[in-house]
Amino acid sequence: MTDVMQGQAGDRTSGGPLLEVERLRVSFGDTLAVNDISFSIGRGERVALVGESGSGKSVTALSILRLLQDAQTSGAIRFNGEDLLAKSERAMRGLRGSDIAMIFQEPMTALNPLYTIGEQIAETIVLHDGVSAADARKRAVELLAHTGIAEPGKRVNSYPHQLSGGQRQRAMIAMALACRPRLLLADEPTTALDVTIRAQIVELLLDLQREEAQERGMAILLITHDLNLVRRFAQRVAVMQKGVLVESGPVEQLFEAPQHPYTQRLLQSRPERTVVPVLPIAPVLLDAREISVDFKTKLPGFSGWFRAGHFRAVDAATVTVRQGETLGIVGESGSGKSTLAMALLGLQRTTHGAIEFQGRALASYRGREQTALRSNLQVVFQDPFSSLSPRYTIERIVGEGLALHRPQLGPAARRDKVISVLREVGIDRTALYRYPHEFSGGQRQRIAIARALVLEPRILILDEPTSALDVSIQQQVLKLLTGLQQKYNLGFIFISHDLAVIGAMAHRVAVMKNGSIVEAGDVEKIFASPTHPYTRKLLDAASGGENSLL
Repeated sequence: MTDVMQGQAGDRTSGGPLLEVERLRVSFGDTLAVNDISFSIGRGERVALVGESGSGKSVTALSILRLLQDAQTSGAIRFNGEDLLAKSERAMRGLRGSDIAMIFQEPMTALNPLYTIGEQIAETIVLHDGVSAADARKRAVELLAHTGIAEPGKRVNSYPHQLSGGQRQRAMIAMALACRPRLLLADEPTTALDVTIRAQIVELLLDLQREEAQERGMAILLITHDLNLVRRFAQRVAVMQKGVLVESGPVEQLFEAPQHPYTQRLLQSRPERTVVPVLPIAPVLLDAREISVDFKTKLPGFSGWFRAGHFRAVDAATVTVRQGETLGIVGESGSGKSTLAMALLGLQRTTHGAIEFQGRALASYRGREQTALRSNLQVVFQDPFSSLSPRYTIERIVGEGLALHRPQLGPAARRDKVISVLREVGIDRTALYRYPHEFSGGQRQRIAIARALVLEPRILILDEPTSALDVSIQQQVLKLLTGLQQKYNLGFIFISHDLAVIGAMAHRVAVMKNGSIVEAGDVEKIFASPTHPYTRKLLDAASGGENSLL
């Protein structure tokens, strides 16, 4: 594919494009990851690169910074007229973090857990600007304040694990902007963030880009699979499929009249509501009334060493789940969603309230009965890559629960059961002897679902099961879950910050804020006419101001 994105970018300034990528090819051995792509970005311009996992988006961005090991690269990448592929490694180290900076996808893994946020930001400033450690620290505090972090003087001393997801992402942005780069590469900067935090990050990037663009013409290359984000943020967009640039143009033009079938499929890959009504006689599987969960905290001051305070993570929450029903739970990070889920599973001690499974209190289960209860209440976590052991084969991962809960099954019977449940989720038996890292994100999530289903549970708790998946893969997983629910009459508790997913999957929804359920009821009614201001805020943030998710 030739220079499909050039034209507009080169006309923005008399100096020509800030970045020109010409006939770029990147391969790893016999695998061609990027195939002959060309595009350019003008000074002060915002361009989005979209596509599914494996399309070559991140490889393209990492190629610009020459951060790919064991890759064979050809073509040209010209930054401000100079070919980056021809520069020495020493010259590239001078560019990275100063003229070209990158916001990585997952700040918890990109940030060093052994150093404070302030130390990591200051390190970049000292390295590239040659200022003293004290001046770099002062600049780090200013950057944290500039990116909207409350109490920056305090947070500069925090470690990554002491910050929320939104705060860590803001710290990553502060680090990227520390030396005022001319080109900012943003790789999935809002993935897995709550809708309101996502909206704040988008507005923050827009504001910062406008400020920097006026002074230095900072351009942004946004890499994402979030099409709503693209529409709100970018001026031009390029679509990649299997390493090839298949379509590009102004955002409005591409969204209103996409030409390539792949682009059309991406734009149409929105969750579809396929909910089957719950029978009026459907029994209640799980009934939780007035659930509260407290955590001990140290009190401020010297007396805090001798007596503890309490933080209420869940406050008097009441939920029920019937057979064949999906209850959606939504809310921002820290609202208490996951803590409530752990309490419903019996994995988190409650301070007040009562939880019953099929009419019997969870607290009354003991010994073997409690083991049997565990098999009826299963969970699928947000990130299958971290919840699936990298040292175990798929056969062992999926069959582990059978070994514990169905000891009467012999090895052959257990293997047959594992093969059967893998087939149900769309994974064939050749996966038995492979490991999690050998599968895509969508396949790993299917394996995680198989691990939960193998015990034939009555209730499945799904904690953000599609948040990090591409839109088309997300749709496939949602259809799989819907089919399994209808086939086995499962009860689902679906925790998500993606309101479009909740709108497609849930019968009822509970909205949580600061540990309390502020609004609950039929999902279509609440999404159409929310009564609580917080619910309206979530819906507006998810739809960019247009309350139309269903």
